[in-house]
Amino acid sequence: MKFTAITTTLGGFAAAAMIAAPIASAAPDPCAADSIAGTVSNVTGDAQAYLASHPGANQAVTAAKSQPRPEAEANLRGYFTANPSEYYELRGILQPIGDTQQRCNVTVLPPELASAYDTFMAG
Repeated sequence: MKFTAITTTLGGFAAAAMIAAPIASAAPDPCAADSIAGTVSNVTGDAQAYLASHPGANQAVTAAKSQPRPEAEANLRGYFTANPSEYYELRGILQPIGDTQQRCNVTVLPPELASAYDTFMAG
C-alpha cells in the first residue's frame, strides 16, 4: 500500500513538472537591469561573507581601502601571494561580475571599484 502511495505521489510530481516545464522554460534575461543588480548584490554578499570568515584577507582588504593605490596593490599582492588558496577562492567568488560585464557589454562597478577589481582579477 505504501509503495503505491509513493509511486502515485512521484507520478504526480512528474506530471506537474511536465505541465510546468513550458512555463518555466522562459529564462530571465541575464542582461536585464534587475539581473545585473542581482548578480552584483549576490557577489558582494558572498565576498563579504568570505572576508568575514577569513580574518587575514579581511584585514588586508580593509587596510588597502585607506592606503595609496600603489601601496594597496603591493600589500594585497603580497598577502594573496602568500595565501594563494584565498586568492583563488575570492577570485572565484568575484568572477560572476566579470562574466556579466563581458556577456552584457556593461560596466557594473563604479570606476574606483572597477579598477581595483580589474587589478585583483589580473593576479
